[in-house]
Amino acid sequence: MRPVMRLWGRFEAALAELAKFGTVGAAAAVVDILGSNLLRFGLDLGPLTSKTISVAVAASLAFLGNRFWTWRHRARTNLAREYLLYFALNAVGLLIALLVVGFTFYVLRLQGPLAYNISGNVVGLGLGTLFRFWSYQKWVFLPPELPPVDPATGLPHPTGAQEPVGPQAPPVPHVPQVPQEK
Repeated sequence: MRPVMRLWGRFEAALAELAKFGTVGAAAAVVDILGSNLLRFGLDLGPLTSKTISVAVAASLAFLGNRFWTWRHRARTNLAREYLLYFALNAVGLLIALLVVGFTFYVLRLQGPLAYNISGNVVGLGLGTLFRFWSYQKWVFLPPELPPVDPATGLPHPTGAQEPVGPQAPPVPHVPQVPQEK
């Protein structure tokens, strides 16, 4: 019964994180979509510039929501480290969206508002969101049971017990000796 309860606890925690991540992401998506459309069609900026600016603003808001709400229970490392990793991973998510927008706009020559919104705000945003959820959990907002991270190196602090270094010889099995006859 305990393994089932432990599994349920993990599932329940993951589901809560996913719901919070989705709420923060939905708010950031609104900022991204409205911002990119305002910049693209209201201020007549280029499609890639519009998407880059809107994602940068939305990512800043999402960082605050995710750090202080979605994953507030997770281990806190250096805030500068989290912020740097968060934005590096957001740059990958942005690159995914820009590749979709650029392909649609420059290769397929679909340049209207509908094509822009489907490529950047549905396909690109969706693929980037999947990448972000996975990468934030893995590298930015660490699980609470992990050892604290050294801000200077980015590596976990030693847990106290020293691990053996280098290859270790396997134990030699005991072989009984047979008496020899003379």
